[in-house]
Amino acid sequence: MSEMEKKTILDHEGHQKLQEELEDLKVNKRKEIAQKIKEAREQGDLSENAEYDAAKDEQRDIEARIEELEKILKNVEVVDDTNVNEKVVGLGSTVKIHDNTYNEDLTFKILGSTQANSLKGIISNESPLGKALLGHEAGDEVSVEVNEEVTVYSILEVSRNK
Repeated sequence: MSEMEKKTILDHEGHQKLQEELEDLKVNKRKEIAQKIKEAREQGDLSENAEYDAAKDEQRDIEARIEELEKILKNVEVVDDTNVNEKVVGLGSTVKIHDNTYNEDLTFKILGSTQANSLKGIISNESPLGKALLGHEAGDEVSVEVNEEVTVYSILEVSRNK
């Protein structure tokens, strides 16, 4: 599978948000921008019309985002965490770990890279820590090497739908 065909992994909520955004762009934003362009055209000379240029730029951005969303949604894998082993870390798991180096507890949800947001406690299954945690369970220790520095984490708890 080439890099372009890589599956995008989303949970149900993330999938729904992208579908809603795509629908809004196609149904509402396209109409809004078409109206802005029409109004700008009615002002006459397009060569020095800042409103027209801004509207065309916005239209280009909207069309690019629509194309991006369609590509993502065409090749998406939605994580169904209803029939999974809740004791083993997998996509959609919420994992409480103990960082043995800094002696602190951390909690993360593991999702695909499209939804990863470390500020919200969501890490990618492709990140070094995400990869290391996958397939393990509470009580296991995992080592993560980043920039030649190894950090050991103890898995305290694994849960779903939190």
